[in-house]
Amino acid sequence: MAGLPPAAGKSSFDLIDEKKLFSLIDMPHKSIVIDLACGIGRYSIELSNFTEARYEIYAIDLWSEGIDALKELLADEHITNMHAIVADISKKIPLDTASADMCLMATVLHDLSKEAQDTTLREVHRVLKPGGVLMIIEFKIIDFGPGPPVGIRLSEQEVEHLASPHEFKKISCDEIGEFNYLMRLQKND
Repeated sequence: MAGLPPAAGKSSFDLIDEKKLFSLIDMPHKSIVIDLACGIGRYSIELSNFTEARYEIYAIDLWSEGIDALKELLADEHITNMHAIVADISKKIPLDTASADMCLMATVLHDLSKEAQDTTLREVHRVLKPGGVLMIIEFKIIDFGPGPPVGIRLSEQEVEHLASPHEFKKISCDEIGEFNYLMRLQKND
């Protein structure tokens, strides 16, 4: 891939209601969580802080400069429950099959091509354990405020339609801020 990923260096974290988001994450202690297309790892860091490091987190992004910055932060802050990895999630997620409990994709699905959406969701299905949870945060289709152009935003129905061929079933869809929603899907066993 030439150049930077479309949203390199940007995070939607400041736009969301973090208390609402974290109230919807109910994973057992020691769960393995993946943050796909994590950028500089803002969601990963906040999740680690909020859960008092009770999860093992894999923060994965194609943007090597963002991963390098995250690795520096992890070392400086002595954060040991997080692994920062450079990888193209649309090709292969560098984790074992059925190894993760939860996967977060925060405002990234709309940036992927149709083919990359398909291969990424196939890979997410592969790495999640049976019953694992996929959490997708996307921008609402509204013509004001921050976010990508309205023409590339994904509706709740579109996200569900993209995920269902990969054996994901919608658990819920919740508003987590003025501009964003969170869809939780479960991997069918």
